[in-house]
Amino acid sequence: MSPITDHPLRYELSNELHARPFPTVNAPSRAAYLAVKPAENAAGRDRKADFAHLLKLLDRFGATHPQPGATHYFGTIGRHQLKWESHTEFVTYTIFGTGVAERPFDAETFGVFPEDWLAELPGTRVTSALIRIEAQAGDESISEKLADWFVPESVAVSRVLDDQLVIASDFRIDASGHMRMAMFARPEAGERRIGRVLQRLCEIETYKSMSMLGLARARKLNPQMAGIDQSLSLVVSDMCQEMKDPADTLQLLLSLSAELENVVAQNSFRFGATGAYETIVNQRINVLREERFGGRQTFAEFMMRRFDPAMRTVKSTEVRLQEMSARATRAAELLRTRVDVERSAQNQELLASMDQRADTQLRLQRTVEGLSVVAISYYAVSLALYVLGPLEYQLGVSKAVLAAVTTPIVVGLVWWMVRRIRRKLE
Repeated sequence: MSPITDHPLRYELSNELHARPFPTVNAPSRAAYLAVKPAENAAGRDRKADFAHLLKLLDRFGATHPQPGATHYFGTIGRHQLKWESHTEFVTYTIFGTGVAERPFDAETFGVFPEDWLAELPGTRVTSALIRIEAQAGDESISEKLADWFVPESVAVSRVLDDQLVIASDFRIDASGHMRMAMFARPEAGERRIGRVLQRLCEIETYKSMSMLGLARARKLNPQMAGIDQSLSLVVSDMCQEMKDPADTLQLLLSLSAELENVVAQNSFRFGATGAYETIVNQRINVLREERFGGRQTFAEFMMRRFDPAMRTVKSTEVRLQEMSARATRAAELLRTRVDVERSAQNQELLASMDQRADTQLRLQRTVEGLSVVAISYYAVSLALYVLGPLEYQLGVSKAVLAAVTTPIVVGLVWWMVRRIRRKLE
């Protein structure tokens, strides 16, 4: 049997599905999470700079390096575990440590990142979070801890994965600049399941924050879109009236269309990414299989009340932008059609005028031809009389008789000659 030739990317793409395993986390433990992206053109950033910055952190602890060009890493730095991932627009760092701090959400775990190293990050912080994981067999004291740790009107709490864990967060930034998230693991919850839920929480927070960038972009665009919409409405309204110069109006419409297309081009990636990130947030929440805890709102309910309206605003802005662009294009097409019709009418008038002038010229030409026949005949008759002059004495014919006989013949010959010349020219 002959060997089968594999696609060059077969193994690479297959291994990609297993390249980012979930961490294994025991309870009690703690984690610090950081997501970083450049402020502008994050998708086109220098990924080598992200990788080089990771190596600087690993060198601080004498940790092993990943393979060149790697997009993920998991290893030990000092007494902690580090998980690093490179995504389309951002990179994430997650620090895992055993045990919990005596003071809840103490930023000491985040202190694993050196301050000078943080100051040199090739980008800006999108979000950061402190996660506290406690072992909790029952629901006793959970409500009291939640009341102490989180803002009551914002906190979301859920039993997840068949009540093997209880998760909570108020999605607020604390005094140290981090989000706070809590996990209470039942004794039967395995380390892999705890790690998966922890990873989901970090992803929910990250993609929520990335999605909200679309809202900021939509709010920034609203004044510009309002101005363009007003100008477009005025131009379309003027189209219904007599215009002094339709070509100027068409140029203005084309300018508005070009401006709208430029706005669409500059923001299509952000709006598209926002929709993708929103889908990931909802999917990550759905896989947790939430159940209500103590009458509190779940993560899904929190997102429905606080997150979904923002996403609808982004979507409506995107739709409005597309509709404005389409409206400007339609108006330009209508005005272009009107200009073409008016130009066609002008061309018809011009052609009619040219036909009239041609007809006049033809009549004038025929008149001139007639006058030319008379003039030529006059001179031809004079010449003929000079030639026939001797016959006057030989035949005894008077000059008047010779002229009367000669004139019709000469005129006929001249007319025939002029007509033949005209036919040859035609």
